[in-house]
Amino acid sequence: MTLSDAVYLAAGIGALGAAVVPRLVFRRPLSLPMVFLAAGALVALLPLSVPVVDPREHGIWVEHATELCVIVSLMGAGLALNRRVGLRSWAAPWRLVGLGLPLTIVVMAAVTALVMDWPLAPAVLLAAVLSPTDPVLAAEVRVGEPTDAQDDEDEVRFALTGEAGLNDGLAFPFVLAALALAATADQGVEAGGVGLWFLDAVVARTAIGIAVGIVTGWLLGLMFFRARQPSLRLSEHMEGFVALGATFVAYGTAELLHGYGFLAVFVTACTIRAAERSHGYHKVLHEFTEQIERLLTVFLLFLLGGFLVTYGLPELTWRGALVGVALLLVVRPVAGWVSLLRGGTGPRERVVTAVFGIRGVGSLYYLAYALGHSEQFDGHAPQLWSIVAFTVLLSVFLHGAAATPVIRRLDALRDSSATPP
Repeated sequence: MTLSDAVYLAAGIGALGAAVVPRLVFRRPLSLPMVFLAAGALVALLPLSVPVVDPREHGIWVEHATELCVIVSLMGAGLALNRRVGLRSWAAPWRLVGLGLPLTIVVMAAVTALVMDWPLAPAVLLAAVLSPTDPVLAAEVRVGEPTDAQDDEDEVRFALTGEAGLNDGLAFPFVLAALALAATADQGVEAGGVGLWFLDAVVARTAIGIAVGIVTGWLLGLMFFRARQPSLRLSEHMEGFVALGATFVAYGTAELLHGYGFLAVFVTACTIRAAERSHGYHKVLHEFTEQIERLLTVFLLFLLGGFLVTYGLPELTWRGALVGVALLLVVRPVAGWVSLLRGGTGPRERVVTAVFGIRGVGSLYYLAYALGHSEQFDGHAPQLWSIVAFTVLLSVFLHGAAATPVIRRLDALRDSSATPP
């Protein structure tokens, strides 16, 4: 049997598993990411000549594979959200991104510098890489398929889905800040450099990403639902792969204009949804993106499991493990809880939202991107990859096991309080 034959076999088993496993683990303290992460680790441990992907040697490949997975998941997240964008209606995501994200990065940078005894640049990089949340790895804590039902957008699911859609793009300025710090390590931090970073990385690129998303979504919404030519009114043809076209157009345009493509994709999806909220075509688009996203996630987590047992965990120090544990059990819960104070979120919802700060594919992408754009972190690369991979592993199993019972309990409490006596 050749390697290509084995790849075909593995791909077929993985695709079938991506369809079957979610139904097998439904309403159990298990998740699809848990199963395939464990499967990847188990296969790598077998006495077989199975190739293991090392992101330090295949950084460009890993960067673009994770990039594709993230933008597809962002399109699906935006299409699922039915709530109209507004300061009050989106208060929880705004707070989690505007307050929780910077607070998490600042505290994690300090923790990393203290525990790992690292300089400022790699400490900021690790904090920025681990800052974005990724609810795609726990389906129970994100908004489901597009629908007008209010139950699908309870505050916890909505807050976590909206936060993931926004912070997958807004973590980028801090990654760029780490790259700038590494490039100017000998010169120190200057006020002019901070101001330039803020204007370019925070203001200009964010504005471009949002503008591209609004314009692209508006134009596509017109074409999908209101085009005079039936051949252009794609909502009547119900073809799901159009979601990929919208994703790539928004992402490519924003990146060519030096804006944040992740943010553009999410805004595009939200704008398309707003163009005709009750149309069934949104469900078709969402189902297609969810299927592609599931396949990509299965593939990447299977490879991550092999990397963990071969390189990641053997190179992990107790200090690195402590950093990952501190993020998931202390820093993120506290930062999330503080950011939601006085925001209208109930106490139970506030705690659950703060605790379920899931880390996943986005963190892998940001690290691959940073290491591929700077050689200044080469000395820290093994530890950076081991810490990030371990944190994703811990998040997948911790949050994956807790998501179903916690969310079911929260749903039951909400239903009982809503039922008249």
